[in-house]
Amino acid sequence: MYKKVILASESPYKKNLLKRLRLTFDSLSPHVDESPLPAETGQGLASRLAKKKAEHIAQTQDNALIISSDQVPVVNDQILHKPGSKSAAKEQLLKIRGKAVFFYTAIYLWDKHNSKSTVDTTEVVFRSFSNQEINLYLDHEPAWDCAGAFKSEGLGISLCETIKTSDPTGLIGLPLIALVNFLREHGIQIPPPQEKRSGSNPKSPRQSSGKR
Repeated sequence: MYKKVILASESPYKKNLLKRLRLTFDSLSPHVDESPLPAETGQGLASRLAKKKAEHIAQTQDNALIISSDQVPVVNDQILHKPGSKSAAKEQLLKIRGKAVFFYTAIYLWDKHNSKSTVDTTEVVFRSFSNQEINLYLDHEPAWDCAGAFKSEGLGISLCETIKTSDPTGLIGLPLIALVNFLREHGIQIPPPQEKRSGSNPKSPRQSSGKR
């Protein structure tokens, strides 16, 4: 049995997603070079970095189950990175308006005996929003820490025309549907069993004669 589950990220978005599964976990930030290799595709980059981050944490965590993910958006075969500033976010939104952007979100579950990985693909078609809408959006929601410069779980949904996905959590950064399947294969029950309270003697539920 694993000593603990570790999320290989300090991202608040990924932490909040993983908390949905009611798991007890630690989080550690991997320090890896995220530069793409020559001619590397967005999907290939996401897969490689997710694995690299998990393996980095595994160097000091020999009996943990490590969850790692990485997301790379691509528009017209060009990889998009986190803007890092409001001006760069505006430039990125100008680049993607009216276009389809593919978000490749790789997930890697590291186990020293049997690791698992997959890539979730989400296609987002953005509206032809105006410059004023870009400015208003960034005033309300500073999304320059997100690749693509928008948050689908927030006001950023107003910038979208369509979203095609098999897992909406993939777009936020951690594909939970794939992760739950991986965890079950590793013997972790989701939903988890409730902890029994010591010394308690619960009474049988009262019978109801009324209809629901």
